Amino acid sequence: MTAPSRAEEHPDAVRRRKERNILLICSSVCALIVLDTNIVAVSLPSVARSLHADFSDIEWIVSAYMLAFASLLLPAGSLADRFGRKRMMLLGLGLFSLASLGCGLAWSAGALQVARAVKGVGAAMLLTSALAVIGHVFHTEKDRTHAWAVWGACMGVSMTVAPLLGGVVTQLLGWRWIFLLNLPVCLCLGTLVYREVGESGDANAARLDPWGSLLLSGGLCCLIWALINANASGWDSHATLLRAGSGVLLLALFVPIELMQARPMIDLRLFRRAPFVGAVLAMFGYASSAQVMMTFLPLYLQNAFSYSAIVAGLAMLPFALAMMVFPRVGAALTRYMPLHALMALGMALVCIGNVLVAIAAYAGTYWMALAGMLVTGSGAGLLNGNTQKAIMHCVPRERTGMASGISTTTRFAAIVLAIASLGCVLTVRTGSYLKDALIGANLPLPVDFSDVVERVVAGDSAAALSGLGNSLQALHIAQTGFAHAFSLLMLVAAAIAAVSGVLLFCLMGSRTSAPAEAVPV
Repeated sequence: MTAPSRAEEHPDAVRRRKERNILLICSSVCALIVLDTNIVAVSLPSVARSLHADFSDIEWIVSAYMLAFASLLLPAGSLADRFGRKRMMLLGLGLFSLASLGCGLAWSAGALQVARAVKGVGAAMLLTSALAVIGHVFHTEKDRTHAWAVWGACMGVSMTVAPLLGGVVTQLLGWRWIFLLNLPVCLCLGTLVYREVGESGDANAARLDPWGSLLLSGGLCCLIWALINANASGWDSHATLLRAGSGVLLLALFVPIELMQARPMIDLRLFRRAPFVGAVLAMFGYASSAQVMMTFLPLYLQNAFSYSAIVAGLAMLPFALAMMVFPRVGAALTRYMPLHALMALGMALVCIGNVLVAIAAYAGTYWMALAGMLVTGSGAGLLNGNTQKAIMHCVPRERTGMASGISTTTRFAAIVLAIASLGCVLTVRTGSYLKDALIGANLPLPVDFSDVVERVVAGDSAAALSGLGNSLQALHIAQTGFAHAFSLLMLVAAAIAAVSGVLLFCLMGSRTSAPAEAVPV
């Protein structure tokens, strides 16, 4: 007997194949964003040397993308609901491609930062629309569990490939090709989206909220600006205090502005429900204590062990592989334990893993760092898809664009705040150790001490050595200080994971709240 032709297939089989194709396409779009976010980390020391950038410049190269991304996710979610999710994905792919070309051709750190910010705008349009399509197509509990497990596995694959691919491309072709290779990928994805994804939206979606968007993006920008430049400007300087105060004020004004909207881009009434608050805190804790390590760990491996970009990518594989495997483990465990308990377990593993890496950084041994990365990656794998699922589960189906905006805004706002805050820990502690150790060894302090510290942390050893008067002893002291500072950074991240785990377990375990469908929208 011959197999039935596609035209003779049962309608259910056709529908299932269509849904499978949509899930894979949307997951691939999300994976491109995650890949692009994490592939850059391995190349940062090379970028610093090529563009003569210090650590503040490096932080802005990462943060400009994350900040634009996080700030525009909520309005992008509203736009996806209102004007069509397929249309938003196609526009996002076009903008992402143009910005990738700009990154690849950047002639200075400032030009790269601007191109990365534009790229973040395209990424925001892409991610919210892709997640909203998944939430719209898969709406039963069984289908959503399967869809988010596949989505989480795709994220794990992209995170697995990112460090090694970034190292190979950086070392063999140069860091610019990390961005230029996005162009053919975006072309392929755009063709698939056009052919396979149907249009969807919400006719009653919230109108555009320019004041809310400006307050949110402005508040985050001022806070990040204060944290990144505090080491150079001084923590008690007028500039730092003004930036931080402005950020807090703008974010505080965001709340009443949203409450005044008839159809806000964030329905703040959702925060009356303890499980929703717990799910948002879980996402924030996961991103700021685990996912942020995709930026810091490659920097540590290259600085502390003098690894090449490729070797650093290989050394990151245990972390990334665990993140790829454990979403499936988490999907299996949901049969035996409630979601909030599973997520608390994931946060506990992140905490333990970060402590192990902190000990390894202080002792200078990779093998303990390997064990720590495996444990942290395992916890992150349990959390990755489930944090997304927990937030989406609290919001009615017709508002999936808003839910994806809240979820991804929380994720990337947490990452960018953690990069700035933990970066402060890294630079301040490295500088403190270097100053005390140089004085103790009767070695002269460099003329531009802050710049030397920034070069050490950025991984530009040649510039740091020059600033230290070409003293190899002083450079060794500086690198030791960096390792000790990284140990403290990991302990802070472990504390964030511990607090987040306790809060999410208590809040998400609450039984006093109404179900998501009862929340008025």
